[in-house]
Amino acid sequence: MREQQDDDFGRACREWLLERLAHYLNRPVEETAPLHEYLDSVAALSLYGDIEAEFGPLVEPTDIWLYPTVRELARYMADRDARRTGSQVRAAFVFTGQGSQHPGMTEGLYRNSTGYRGFLDEAAAALRPYTGLSVVELILARDPRIHQTALTQPALFAVEYALARTLEEADVHPVAVLGHGIGEFAAATIAGSLTLPDAAKLVALRGAFMQYLPSGGGMMAACITPYEAAELVADEPGVGISAINAAKSTVLSGDRAGLERIEDRLAERGVRCRHLTVTHAFHSPLMAPVVPKFEAVVRRMPGGAAQLPFYSTVHGRLVTEPLLAPYWTEQLTAPVRFADAARQLLAQQTPTHVVEIGPRPVLTPYLRRMGGTAGPVCLPVCQGPHSDAVDLAGVISALDAGPLAAALAGA
Repeated sequence: MREQQDDDFGRACREWLLERLAHYLNRPVEETAPLHEYLDSVAALSLYGDIEAEFGPLVEPTDIWLYPTVRELARYMADRDARRTGSQVRAAFVFTGQGSQHPGMTEGLYRNSTGYRGFLDEAAAALRPYTGLSVVELILARDPRIHQTALTQPALFAVEYALARTLEEADVHPVAVLGHGIGEFAAATIAGSLTLPDAAKLVALRGAFMQYLPSGGGMMAACITPYEAAELVADEPGVGISAINAAKSTVLSGDRAGLERIEDRLAERGVRCRHLTVTHAFHSPLMAPVVPKFEAVVRRMPGGAAQLPFYSTVHGRLVTEPLLAPYWTEQLTAPVRFADAARQLLAQQTPTHVVEIGPRPVLTPYLRRMGGTAGPVCLPVCQGPHSDAVDLAGVISALDAGPLAAALAGA
């Protein structure tokens, strides 16, 4: 059975490599011809990047020359996949945060996957009493209001809940969960800490409360360490650290004037910054006016401990205590400690796969770098606006689940 799966994966790799080379050269190529006849060093690095994006860390750039034909490279990729994944898949789910939304997100899945459609409809129904409209209709209409915080957060929650439930229906059950920002609500729901109705209410109210905060805040990404960021914000009370995504990938959030002063200071050091397209300064001191209103709502709601390992990006670690009002209130202004939480998840749970649950990949590159070539396979459940049911079937197959995997097992 394992040999049959390896053969099928190797065949899929050969076909994919031949397609990519034909794309580069605008002509078909032979699988036995030396790759150096087709590729120079720049094109070889580009092919390596394509392999990394499609399959995760199966190869190193030098492997393209060590295994010099499509047939040999595909066989090596299949062998690496077999050794890495072993016989038992242990998948962790990582839920994307705000900023991953886009008009029409998961439209192809909704139209062509009965399972996903049912779960998205379920989440939309739970949200509708608070949003006043169907997030499904918002998505299918490609409505630009998807970028308004009051609708962004409910829509993202619904999509991520539906994607996770669809994977579970295909027998992909997470060994642990982690959520970035608003993604924590979907993670907590899948982990059993929040019910769908309670999570829908909290997410909708959270987004609405934030929407009506005064504008004027901003967010800025910089290639600096958290320690450097802490020094910079010490003199700017209106600015805080919003997210720590990697060792040198930090997001600052707060008053725009303060951010611009910090940007000037970093420019003197030769550090460039990137301002994010946001309506408000999330996870910053400017969120403080939302706290009492949100706390008044969440403290009346039941909550519980997660039924599977929940890695908190508020605390940057595994939490076993119930996720109650103090947790969700603190989450509004606390930095997203993604890097700490993700590293602990990888070290403690040793997943064979990490699946990014969201409408497009945002966190997958960080996760791949953390895991390295010996780490888990990191793959997004959605590649972007054009993802459909065929792409989802490929992800499920890569996770040894669903009808395709069952067919292979019986071969």
